Amino acid sequence: MPIYVYESIPQKPGEKPRYFEFSQSMTDEPYTKHPETGEPLRRVMLGSFGVLTGRNPGRNSGSCCGPGSGCCG
Repeated sequence: MPIYVYESIPQKPGEKPRYFEFSQSMTDEPYTKHPETGEPLRRVMLGSFGVLTGRNPGRNSGSCCGPGSGCCG
């Protein structure tokens, strides 16, 4: 089963969200409240492999991603 990340919804000004991981079936409805505490939650959508910036941080030659990457015109 996939693991989903949730964050608490702050109820007071200045309160920071807390993060939780739950294993759920893909067909389960997202939680709106923490199953144990009842604290309001929302599901956090995450990327899978990171952010594509068009630059390879290991190279100093402009915005090319590198040989064979397919992102250089």
